[in-house]
Amino acid sequence: MATIRLGDTAPDFTAETSEGTLNFYEYLGDSWGILFSHPADFTPVCTTELGTAAKFKEEFDKRNVKMIALSVDPKDSHLKWIEDINETQQTTMNFPIIADADKKVSTLYDMIHPKANDSQTVRSVYIIAPDKTVKLMLTYPASTGRNFYELLRVTDSLQLTAHHKVATPANWKNGEKVVVSPSIPTAEAKKIFVKGVEEIRPYLRLTPDPTT
Repeated sequence: MATIRLGDTAPDFTAETSEGTLNFYEYLGDSWGILFSHPADFTPVCTTELGTAAKFKEEFDKRNVKMIALSVDPKDSHLKWIEDINETQQTTMNFPIIADADKKVSTLYDMIHPKANDSQTVRSVYIIAPDKTVKLMLTYPASTGRNFYELLRVTDSLQLTAHHKVATPANWKNGEKVVVSPSIPTAEAKKIFVKGVEEIRPYLRLTPDPTT
């Protein structure tokens, strides 16, 4: 089984989904991607997650992020589950769910949880950049639903830091001050970040969000 680490190239695949057969790279195109794995259809926490993800799709669209989910159940089961998701979560599913009955994609992405069940996928999230590198991996226990506000926050941070020599501090939210990269001398930083550089320590310098 493959082991994926941050910075690795996300494996490509072609799979059957609730919206037909698709190739992952072709589906993403030049967009960012977010891949959610689910242990099975008709599971309560995952039902709330997929319903919430559908409601957040507009926000991810604004950030040029395409969503896709995965469960090891077959397509016909997904289609029935989607009916439940739509009804119980008062939404309309608006992105595909991979039918990974042969566990091909689960194995590629190291999603199988052998200590819990040798066929059950863990509840993981992968954020993938347009260059197809893995930028974030999160794995949740079965008892804890994913926080989609946090996934938006992380996406904002990843997209900001991909284009500017900054990092985002603890609890950062879009538009707040950011940390100047330690690799940039302060004198140079003041030329780059024309809105000002606040030097708290030589290694800890803040500047206003360069995109606002």
